[in-house]
Amino acid sequence: MNSTDKIFSLPRLQEQVSAWRSQGQKIVFTNGCFDLLHLGHVDYLEKARQLGDRLVLGLNTDASISRIKGPDRPLQDEMSRARIMASLLFIDAVVLFDQNTPLELIEAVQPDILVKGDDYTVESIVGHEVVLARGGEVKTVPLVKGYSTTNIVKKIEKQFLGK
Repeated sequence: MNSTDKIFSLPRLQEQVSAWRSQGQKIVFTNGCFDLLHLGHVDYLEKARQLGDRLVLGLNTDASISRIKGPDRPLQDEMSRARIMASLLFIDAVVLFDQNTPLELIEAVQPDILVKGDDYTVESIVGHEVVLARGGEVKTVPLVKGYSTTNIVKKIEKQFLGK
């Protein structure tokens, strides 16, 4: 399988999720920017995948990242990020979303389990009401401390740019 085979449009993803669900598989959903893949991301995504049978990743578009994180981000374009994330064996599907939050995507996918890192509370996770209302679960998983794209960027700037 090529990594591009795991990058879905929303309509195609909905068909795939329906097929997985008809096989009795639990669908886990998470989202993020994943601008620079690092250990914290890998650990988090592995833990998320262990909560169910299939892991769907909602990936922010370049435009949404710029709105959220500022004009200097993202560092990598959305198709590069999507291919990198789709290449991970524990991710079953990647779908891009352009909104500031993944609420519309969560409403469309209707995951069985919604997951974020433990820097969130269940009540602060966007879409928790949608998932809980249909009998799903909302969970947080422990994050590896000290890893973030922002910290990596700051370290690079300090070491190489003297900032």
